[in-house]
Amino acid sequence: MDDALSPLQLALAALAAVGAGAVNALAGGGTLITFPTLTALGLPAVVANVTNTLAVAPGALGGLVAQRRELAGQGPRLVRLVPAALLGGLVGGWLLLHTREDTFRRLVPWLILSASALLAVQDPLRRWLVARLAGPDAATHPAGHTSRGAEALAVAAVFAASIYGGYFGAGLGVILLAALGLVLHDSLTRLNATKQAVGFAANLSAALLFAVGGPVHWTAAAVMAVGAVAGGALGGHLAGRIPANTLRRVVVVIGFAVGIAYLVRG
Repeated sequence: MDDALSPLQLALAALAAVGAGAVNALAGGGTLITFPTLTALGLPAVVANVTNTLAVAPGALGGLVAQRRELAGQGPRLVRLVPAALLGGLVGGWLLLHTREDTFRRLVPWLILSASALLAVQDPLRRWLVARLAGPDAATHPAGHTSRGAEALAVAAVFAASIYGGYFGAGLGVILLAALGLVLHDSLTRLNATKQAVGFAANLSAALLFAVGGPVHWTAAAVMAVGAVAGGALGGHLAGRIPANTLRRVVVVIGFAVGIAYLVRG
């Protein structure tokens, strides 16, 4: 679908994507900028979500490439987890395409508020994972050595999280990192790289499904994809100059404000 957006509206969508790309590179939570922007520009909620997923999915590839060293030696694990993420993303995408517009609109405030809450606990979660992975069990469970039962549980957790990722996506990285950190014993850097790989797979499969049969606003998706890539590059240059924690708090505040506004507006 391609309901007309004016050049100014498309420029605003592209600008939001630049901001989201930079935020994702620095702190995460870019969807909390782009999705509300698209709905504010007049796109129906399902169309906005589908278009946003398709626009930002390629941008995650840069983060994946940047962590290729941490993925070294994780081949067997990824062989198990990536198919689960692909399948979960497809299921979530299918559920979105079969959700009525009015039903999804009612879910939107809660999805945004949940994503904002997930982003808010990201730093405490990381500190807890660092303490857990470096705790007394580290000596008896060396990094990278996880039981088969735990690996199987990780597959189930990734599949479930990826359904959410295909359906909405904001905050997926926090969910995945928490799930992986709870059931696998490995270094945080390697688990973060694993999260990046499976999150990319979930988003990619949903994006491909939307591209084939979803109500995509192609013009907006195209300009936003360019903006997201540019924003990612900008975020890379700004890394170290802008405190990620401060930026994350700003995004969380924006997310809660937007979620409450959706609730009030009904």
